[in-house]
Parts: sequence; structure tokens; C-alpha cells
Amino acid sequence: MKKILLGLIAVVVIAIGGFFGFDFFAQRRVTRDVEAAFEQVRATGAKASHGKIAFDTKSRTLTISDIATESGAQSPVSVKIASLTMRGLGQPDAARVSADHVEFSDVEVGVSGPTPTIAALTYKAPRITVKDYSGPAALPRLPASSSIFELYRFAFAQLASINASSVTAPTLSGTITFSAAAHAGDGAGGTFDYSGLAIENMKDGRIGSSKTDKVAFRINSQTAGKPVKMTGDLANIAASDIDVGAMAAMFDPAKANDDRDYRVQGHVSIGPYLITVTPDAATAAPGLNMRIEGVTIDDVRINPSRMQLPALLAMIPPQGSPPPSPAQARELLEKVAGLYSGAGIGNAEMRGLAFDTPQGPLKLSSLRFNFEHGKIGELAVEGLDGRAPQGPFKVGRFALKSLDVASLMRLSAQFAGQKPSPEQALALIPLIEGVEVKGVTSPYKATGKPVNIDVLSLDWGQFVGSIPSKLRLVAKMAAPLDAADPRQQALVAAGIDRMAIDADLGAAWTETSRSFALEPVKLDMAGLLNASAKLTLANVPREAFSTSAAEAMGAAAQIEAGTIELTVHDLGAIDLAIAQYARSQNVSRDEARNAVLNSIKAQGDAVSGGSADVTALVTAVSQFIETPGQTLVIKLTPRAKAPALQLMQLLKTDPQSALAQFKIEASTGL
Repeated sequence: MKKILLGLIAVVVIAIGGFFGFDFFAQRRVTRDVEAAFEQVRATGAKASHGKIAFDTKSRTLTISDIATESGAQSPVSVKIASLTMRGLGQPDAARVSADHVEFSDVEVGVSGPTPTIAALTYKAPRITVKDYSGPAALPRLPASSSIFELYRFAFAQLASINASSVTAPTLSGTITFSAAAHAGDGAGGTFDYSGLAIENMKDGRIGSSKTDKVAFRINSQTAGKPVKMTGDLANIAASDIDVGAMAAMFDPAKANDDRDYRVQGHVSIGPYLITVTPDAATAAPGLNMRIEGVTIDDVRINPSRMQLPALLAMIPPQGSPPPSPAQARELLEKVAGLYSGAGIGNAEMRGLAFDTPQGPLKLSSLRFNFEHGKIGELAVEGLDGRAPQGPFKVGRFALKSLDVASLMRLSAQFAGQKPSPEQALALIPLIEGVEVKGVTSPYKATGKPVNIDVLSLDWGQFVGSIPSKLRLVAKMAAPLDAADPRQQALVAAGIDRMAIDADLGAAWTETSRSFALEPVKLDMAGLLNASAKLTLANVPREAFSTSAAEAMGAAAQIEAGTIELTVHDLGAIDLAIAQYARSQNVSRDEARNAVLNSIKAQGDAVSGGSADVTALVTAVSQFIETPGQTLVIKLTPRAKAPALQLMQLLKTDPQSALAQFKIEASTGL
């Protein structure tokens, strides 16, 4: 609203400064030309009046009192100025006027019904000072409508035409009254108080810097019929390298086909920011106290042709309209997607968020993201610290990688009014390319012991249609064991009260060689075992990643088995398994181990068919179980091309024939 206010005031300056020709030194001429300017305002259907006019020829100072204008729109915009003083008037050329010093006293700007939910909006400034002013000598046409869209468009267009070394307003206050459509209760509204407003170096549609020392607001409304009061304080608002012309382009229908990127702002910083919500004392609803230490935004850009803001605003139905049809909803969501795709932010960061919850304070160190043509490169949350019902929790870092917001909106438009098919739902997968969690500590049930996640990272990409052909999972975590869980009782009985897992799993398809590799596959279960594996498949066609089940199954029949490698190092898992088996059979550990070895030998004899490879495999597995702490290495290499699906079926019906398709190498060692 600060920009709107300055823009509307600029209109009055132009109206008064223009239209009094080249002779600035005659009182009669000045009076006549000021009257002519006001008459032109009235000719547009607006109201315009003024009080006494005085002009000092020696100092070239013009003073006008009691200025009042009001647009002729159905929802009028009014401007009142108790006194306007312009010193050092000049006219550098026929198209522009200038003044060394311009001062407005007791300025009031009022807007009736700018949005369906706002009944009235008023801003007042005791004093506004402009230095080294230069602006058009022609009278601009006042906005035909009091809508927020028209006011912003008009204000930005006027600001872009003004040059000034500085514009300052020590204080600015505003009041807002909500309409019945806001459902905020009778008498709902609020106040806004600004202090220390300053704009520096306005020239050729650009602003070098702007700042506001403080903004305080108070909002009174109702929730569920109960009064609610919201108060807030926002300090140290500063922006630099502002392109007002670019802002105007965003609202200009004539720029609908302009496909250029405009840099709107270079740097913005805000904070601290405090907000308090106080419900009625008679209710049991909790209040809210929130603080943000600071917010910074860098390199803000827009693309008018992609945003299509005028077309989007024209589609929004007025308050009280019937719900949009599915077709209308889809079209509206498409426009919203365009709005996102037309925006860009080099970097945005919020720091030091803290607010109260029923369980206790919640704190967040930072939230960061960048945004380019509707796509977030990375959204990262760091330093989350709070309390759940079962105890405190911490999250060192949570990040979403490459989130395509614009495409998400477009897909949502396709789903409007209908349930998506499985193929359509799969199209959501490429909209995000990964998730990362680090440094998590959270209570486990009511044990008082924590679950720790050092890192959990999942990335996918290299899409074939909507199916990723490349995947990587890295996980390192630990959790306490639950003695009440039958599945964990064996570990607890063995003296293991906590399980730690370190895993690294990767899979990738290479189109040129039509090969698929499951690599790396690493799993480390602390105190039990660590293992690694590699599996390859050959002749994997692109159609294997089709969303059509029939096409994917047809392509799967062409896939051939590749090399399989497995390495397992025992860190105690064998002894643990033998001990559990001994307890279940009520025998000694030695008896249990011998029973397991005998079972392995019997099964090996049944499937070996005299094969030396199978015999070597059975021998290596037996040695691995017989001697704890061993490392077992197994490698299976296809003797010839072997369809993978047929081999899987053969393993179920004829294991001996299936194993015969491979050269088997097996060994053990410490």
C-alpha cells in the first residue's frame, strides 16, 4: 500500500505541476492553470476540489490547501491533502516538471471495497517529503476501478515515470474494515502503523533502495463466533535495486505476450517479526506467540507472458458465486501454474523461527529455497527443535530436491473433478527428484530412548516417461529394540537392546548397453553382519519402464540374467541365529549348529546332481556357519544367455536345473 499511496499522491503532484505552461512566475497564470488541472480531473467523472492557492515568484514556491479528489468508480478512491507545498518549481522541457522540494501535510487515501472481503481501507500520513522531484507534465487518467489490481497497476505506472532523490514519511497509519464476506464477525477490522518510511534514488523507473523501520498491526476478528485478537510487529524492512517498471509490466494487459524475464528486486531483508494471537478468555483454545528473526530474498524475477496475471485475476469468481465446474477449475489451475512458471527467486531464507505449541516451544533455525520458472531447486529446513507428546525431538535437516510446483498444479488441473488413473498418478513421480533427512532424534514409544537417523537420502531420476530408471538410497540410523515385540525378543534375549543399520543401495539402467545394475548394495547391521552385493541384468529394453502393464511384461520377457555377486561378513549374526534355534528346539548350541549343518548338507545333496559348483557352494556355506566371524563370497556367472523370468520360474520348480545355468564360485575366509 505504500507504493499505492505514493503513486496516488504523484497524480496530484503531476496535476498541479503540469498545465501551467512556461510562465511559472505569475500568480494569475498559476491559479488559472491549477484550476484547469482540477477541471480535467472532474471531466473524467471524478470529484476534485482545493482551497487557497499561493505562489511566491521569488522562491518559485506553490502552496495549495485543502485538496480533495475522489474517483468516479462504483467503489471510489479518495485522496485528501491538507496542504501541498512545492519549492523551486521548474520545467526542464515541455514534457516534464520539476521541484527541488515537495511536502504534503495530513495526507489521507481511502478505498471503498477494494476486494470482496474488505469493506474499506484508509491510510493517513501526517507528512510526506519529496526531494529533487521530476515527473510528467501531462495529467494521467485516474483508474476506472478501485480494485486492488487496478490500484497497483496505476501506482506502479506512475512511480515508473517519477524521478526523485528521496521520498520520506516519518509515520503512516492505516485502518481496515472487513466486509461480511470475510466471515470475520461484526466490527472486524484492524490498524497498521508504519514508521521511518524512506525511498532513495528513484530514477527512470528504478529505485535504489527503500526501507521501513517498523510496522505494527492489530487485527480484531472472530473464529467460531469467538473474538480473536492478532497483533504483530515487523521491523527493519529494506529492499534494494527495485525495478518499478518491471512491477508495472506484471499488471499490464499489453504485456501479455512479453516473454522476457524482468528483474524486479535485487535484495530484500526483513526482521525481526513478532506475531501474537490471543483468543477470547472464555474459550479453551490456545493462543499463538511466534517470532522470526529475519527473512532475506534475493534476485526476484517475473515473466509477464508466463504469469498472465490479468487473465488469472479475471477468472477468479466473485464472492458468493457458485462453485466452479470441473472445466472451470481446470482452467483456473492452469492459470495458477502459469503464475508459478513466470516467477523466479534466486534465493529466499527465513531464519530463527520460534513459536509456542501445547507441547512446548517449537524452533526452526532456517528455511531456504530457490525458485526458477515454477520449479524449486531445493527446499531445505534446518535445525528443527520441538517436543512431541512422548518427548523432545530434533531434525538437523530436511530437504526436498527439485520440486516442480508448476507441473504439480497442471496435473492437479487434469485431476479436477475426477479420480486419476494409476498411469496419471505415476506422473506425479517426476515432480520431485529426491528427499534428504539428517540429524533426527525422536523418542521411541514410551521407552524414553531415542530413534536416531544420521542420514536418510533417497534420489531418483533419469526418467523413462514417468518411471525413474536411476535410484539411490542411503540410510544410517539406529533405534532401540522393543522387548514386548515377539519379532525382536530373540535379539533382546541375546543382549542387543539397540539396532543400528548403515545401508547404501543403488540401481541404474544404461540405455546404450541395455543393461541394468543393482549397485552398490551395502548393508551393515552393527554387531550382527555386513554385506554387499551386485546384480546385473542384460538386454533390458526401454519398454520395461512403461506405465502399461502389458507392455512392461512383454519387455520383461526379453531381459536376461547377468552376474550376481554376494559378500557377507559375520559379526555375530550366526551365533545369534544358532542360539535362537537352540532355545526353540530345547537343545544345546552345538547340537543346534550340527542340526543346521546337516540340513544344509541334505539340501545340497538333493539339488547338486553331482555338480562340483553346487558342492563347492554347500561346502562354503557350511564352513561359514561352522566357524563364526567368517566372510562368505559367492559369485554366479551365466554360462549362456538365460531369460531372467524363466530362471525365476525354474528356481521354484527345478532348482538343480536353474543353478546349472550358472558358473558358481564360492569361498570363505576371515
